[in-house]
Amino acid sequence: MPDGTSISERIARSLPALTPAHQRMAEYVLANPFRAATMRIDEFAAAVQVSVATANRFARALGFDGYPQFRAELVRGFEATLAPVERLRSELERPATAAEAFAASLDNAAANLEATRRALDADACERAVSAILAAERVYIAGFGASGFLSGLLQHGLEMHCRMVTSVAGAGGASHAARQLFKLSPADLVIAIAFPRYVSDTVVLAQRAKARGARLLALTDGPTSPLAPIADIALYAQAANRLSANSDANVLALIEALCGAVAHRAERPVKAAAEMTEFLLPWLYGAHAGNAGTTAAAQPVASADADDGKPATGRRNPSKHPKA
Repeated sequence: MPDGTSISERIARSLPALTPAHQRMAEYVLANPFRAATMRIDEFAAAVQVSVATANRFARALGFDGYPQFRAELVRGFEATLAPVERLRSELERPATAAEAFAASLDNAAANLEATRRALDADACERAVSAILAAERVYIAGFGASGFLSGLLQHGLEMHCRMVTSVAGAGGASHAARQLFKLSPADLVIAIAFPRYVSDTVVLAQRAKARGARLLALTDGPTSPLAPIADIALYAQAANRLSANSDANVLALIEALCGAVAHRAERPVKAAAEMTEFLLPWLYGAHAGNAGTTAAAQPVASADADDGKPATGRRNPSKHPKA
């Protein structure tokens, strides 16, 4: 703006001289600044039930050259929040078939994956795996879309950790805080946050650090609010043309992390076999016919798998002393 004042200040200064129609527009902007920032001039005019010309004159009455400059000032401060909306708006202005939309989305995911792979920090990967396996307890914090990703990370890690839990439950952030109150320096908190960052995740991460726990951040880059407070950070490119983030790429990073933990964990094959045997009643078709008998009669995988190597027959006591 010409004199650096905010739109609300400019409206307050100009209000006595505004026409009744312009006053209605001013009241709408003050009551709905975020919504007004997302609107094209025709949408704004329709919302206040005035003409497009009147909307343009309103912007000029506030000292702007026209509506584009007025809207640009409204957007300032909402840039990161509005970025997905603006991307969606520009994409929808270009016609495309359903197949083209499919292909574009997959191309976007492939580009994100390749960018994430190229940017991997080998030292951060090693430290992340070591921190997970060394932790007495692992807590995973993520809200919004990251809440679903938190559950998938818990699912991937629980076979290899002493205790792992996602605090993104029905109780919300306050219930998560009650769980994190028990943190000690032997524990690890994994915080997941991507634009648009959920403040609850950042606040809980800060509180976890204050309790002395280590913090592993899964986020989008060094400018993330989690990056400065994290002991370890793993970054995933998550830009998406039609939504806030590419959850597919974040999930790929989660799967890579879980795979690296499984590769480093003690006796991963033995753990996998024992868990599979325990889950047999819930696996469709696994208990049909003689499956239960077969599982009971062939305990080789769970009993003889050692250090990631499945057994190939009866053990030779001379070559395989008992642990």
